[in-house]
Amino acid sequence: MNPPEAWIQEARPGPLYRLCRIVVSSIGRGFLDWKVYHPERVPVVGPVILASNHQSFADPPLIAAGPPRTTRFLARETLFKVPVLGSVIRFMGAYPIDRDGGGASGLRTVLTLLDSGAAVLLFPEGTRSPDGQVQAARSGIGLVVIRSTAPVVPVRVFGLNHAWGRHQRFPRPHPIVIKYGQPLFFEELRREAATASKQRTKAIYEEVSQQVMKAIRDLQPHQDVREFPSS
Repeated sequence: MNPPEAWIQEARPGPLYRLCRIVVSSIGRGFLDWKVYHPERVPVVGPVILASNHQSFADPPLIAAGPPRTTRFLARETLFKVPVLGSVIRFMGAYPIDRDGGGASGLRTVLTLLDSGAAVLLFPEGTRSPDGQVQAARSGIGLVVIRSTAPVVPVRVFGLNHAWGRHQRFPRPHPIVIKYGQPLFFEELRREAATASKQRTKAIYEEVSQQVMKAIRDLQPHQDVREFPSS
């Protein structure tokens, strides 16, 4: 079955998006020795959730610049005021949310984007890691997955905590790697959740969250790059 035309249009990057992707890619390769593995694992059209660990403010544009399609993401309102970065994330289709992550409003935005056939980048940890290690998922990612029809592509970032981590005011050169995993499908759990009790539905959300985080942790850097922590 051919995808709806609206999905095809959503996935097709516009001129400003393509320009920002060129800028981000150039900075990534020149300043950060940016290496990307398996962006072809992201479906080229249709709804998909990119679920990644979170190390830096630079995660969203660098992750979004990998796949050959438009990728949407949510960003704190304050980031839109950061010189250069604010313009880049605006032109790359970021949606502003408040400091607390948007709550119900943020959830509605994500589900609406997925319903429109968008690729949406989410960070299950909720906030940047303090030390670069993959943290536990906060509540929410399992709910989004079950309420949508989208597959989940796990993504793992290595090295950005050294380039522009949580405790750094300014970025600095450091090699980074972004690796995309195989898509995960949750049709069976979605069918079960449709008729499950509230208690079981909550358990399903947690089960999905754990599966997604395990898939992120299981992604390891290639051997041809500088050694990174394995967990």
